[in-house]
Amino acid sequence: MNTTIKPYHFILTKVQFITKQLQLKLTKSTGRPLSISPETIISLGIFWKKQGIKTKKSLHQIFDLSASYKTLTVLLNKFAKETFLVLQILMRLSAKNSHPIKHTDSTDLPVCLNKNAKNHKTLNGLASWGHSGKGLYYGLKMNTTFDLKGKLLGVHFSSASGNDRKIFQIINRDLAGIFIADAGYISKDLAKDFFIENRRILIAKPRANMKKLATKLQNKLYDTRMQIEKHFRVLKEFFLLVSSLPRSVDGYLANYGYTLLAYVLG
Repeated sequence: MNTTIKPYHFILTKVQFITKQLQLKLTKSTGRPLSISPETIISLGIFWKKQGIKTKKSLHQIFDLSASYKTLTVLLNKFAKETFLVLQILMRLSAKNSHPIKHTDSTDLPVCLNKNAKNHKTLNGLASWGHSGKGLYYGLKMNTTFDLKGKLLGVHFSSASGNDRKIFQIINRDLAGIFIADAGYISKDLAKDFFIENRRILIAKPRANMKKLATKLQNKLYDTRMQIEKHFRVLKEFFLLVSSLPRSVDGYLANYGYTLLAYVLG
């Protein structure tokens, strides 16, 4: 492997440290040994997304791997679930010393061009039509919770038509603090069910006809919500979160998992 790629070796060292600290067993004690170690595969996946490399084929060409491109693709997809396991553990650790102000929002994840939606088979039954600020799209939706420091604390994937209010309850059920959300989360039932005295409260951004009722403190809190939009923009523009290239469910899972893990590890 090309030893001149310093960013990769830094990532590998970090991944090895994390897996050791978390005591994660990424390989089975029996069976045929893998041509590339799990730590190496996960590190390659993080490097792939962190460097904004568009395809797995381009990633394979950068490194002098003994394994074929097909093997690399299979292994990247194989360990996609492990990336979410590591991500889940890191989010739980971050939650222990998270900032009290938190933001929850969703973003669109198109899986193909609208004109190709009828012929899209890979995520058939998972993807659906939905609306975003850019209009109609076919794909998935990613709901996340970040704190004011930029730490990812919760993530959930659903079809584009998923119910944001229900998902809000799911990803934030173990978190505490002041939760800021947009007008789409305005619901008396949600606010009441989510509220726990001295532990957590939901403050949804008021609609235009409700702004006069908001306090100065509430308006200041709403202003911080734009930070989550910055996270979405970076994930999409620089880490290439949105893709239509995967040819399997595991391929899409790998794309999202390595992207988020690369972003969290910085």
